[in-house]
Amino acid sequence: MTTIAWDVDDVLNDLMGAWLREEWQPAHPSCAASYGDLRSNPPHEVIGAELDEYLASLDSFRHSRYLDQLQPLPEAVEWFERNGDRYRHIVLTSVPVRYAPTSASWVLRHFGRWIRSFNFVPSKRSGESLPEYDGSKQDFLSWFGKAEVLVDDHPGNVEAARKAGLNALLMPRPWNGANGAARETFKELESL
Repeated sequence: MTTIAWDVDDVLNDLMGAWLREEWQPAHPSCAASYGDLRSNPPHEVIGAELDEYLASLDSFRHSRYLDQLQPLPEAVEWFERNGDRYRHIVLTSVPVRYAPTSASWVLRHFGRWIRSFNFVPSKRSGESLPEYDGSKQDFLSWFGKAEVLVDDHPGNVEAARKAGLNALLMPRPWNGANGAARETFKELESL
């Protein structure tokens, strides 16, 4: 069976959009940026914040609302219900180490019927000192050696996976310049 490696945030869910609507804008009513305005990731300059302030806000959202309020993308759920049993699935996400258990719990709650392996490359946060086994998702995938497909929202991860010989799909998001909609990406995945 083909093994698909899935990013979580902004691929299986809409973390950035939910964070902007539910965390950032209520705390910063003068912020006029819409989701479509987030042309960079991290979007701290677009929203008028320092990087550490943005990361603290995103981490606050992960801590307080991620598990109970963040819903999976309907397109992802539909795709897994139709096609999930035709592939093997792993998660390969980049998340702060202290929120990896939260992310894993979210994945298992919503996709545990299909996804049986949770892997992450820690997102760096100030004040943390961690052993670095893999500096990137591509480093992990090269070591792991089992995945044939990567689905991610970061163009650098997709490009690196393609250079390494994997099929890779870029989930369209405002910050990555990909055209189309999530539904089209899931449809493309069926044709691989």
